[in-house]
Amino acid sequence: MVLAIIAFIAAFLLLASVGLLLFYRNAALQRLGAVVAERPTSPGPLSALISTSGPDSMHTILAPFQNVLPRTEAEASQLQKRLVRAGYRSRSAVNMFYAAKVVVPLALCAAALLTGLYQYVGAFIFLMCGGVGFLLPDLWLGNRTDNRQLNIRLGLPEALDLMVICTEAGLGLDQCLLRVSQELKRSQPEISEEFSLVHLEQKAGHPRVDALKNLAERTDVDSVRALVQSLIQSDTFGTGIAKNMRVYSDTLRTQRRQKAEEQAAKTTIKLIFPLALFIFPTLFIVVLGPAGIVFMEGMKNFIDSVGVK
Repeated sequence: MVLAIIAFIAAFLLLASVGLLLFYRNAALQRLGAVVAERPTSPGPLSALISTSGPDSMHTILAPFQNVLPRTEAEASQLQKRLVRAGYRSRSAVNMFYAAKVVVPLALCAAALLTGLYQYVGAFIFLMCGGVGFLLPDLWLGNRTDNRQLNIRLGLPEALDLMVICTEAGLGLDQCLLRVSQELKRSQPEISEEFSLVHLEQKAGHPRVDALKNLAERTDVDSVRALVQSLIQSDTFGTGIAKNMRVYSDTLRTQRRQKAEEQAAKTTIKLIFPLALFIFPTLFIVVLGPAGIVFMEGMKNFIDSVGVK
């Protein structure tokens, strides 16, 4: 039983590793090429934003499973927003996600069948694999979105500092966003991508206010929404943005420091459960173990003496 569970876990990890390797291969090659080459040959902002996330082989594999699950336009639109917040803007991202919700349960069931785990657990293992496999894409997408929003939240003060420098140097807001996106392409790729998209939307003819509102909607980060509101007010009333950006940058750093202090203060409460479950039992064994052994030996000697008499 234990060997079958270990084999099932190993097969699942192997399948997941192969999937991640295929999924992130293009992104890794582009990053390596941008770092190694003297002049990066990575695509421009527009082609990078509309390019697909995975290789063509992934689309070929997942194509037969795209239309298995039923979907409505509202569900597809909501999923498209979630994928955009996670950084996937390809038109085929929705189809790949629905295909993954079919392929992953089948892969888990196949792993359970090949490892022979069903012989010990029965048909329940296939139900469990189907349920877990159906939920895994949603869990992965939520984790991806949270990580991307965290990177945007942590890198925003740096972007604000660069915006202050650019505006004080005489650049307008449009050129400021473009310059910041170019400077943060390697250190903060998420913010660079979002600012580049704002610039491209303005070049395509969208008003500046609409482009900034789309930025807040795409990221769904509170600090970005506050930044967009400040930029819209500055653009509407014609006030300077350098001072506001500097103050807001300091506020974000203060909030980040307070958040870290809050997390540090919570550790004392979170340590109660590991202490109660793991540390205290071992201490009791170390402290009371020798006394228990002596007590048992004394009781045995006493019983033997009473039995002899």
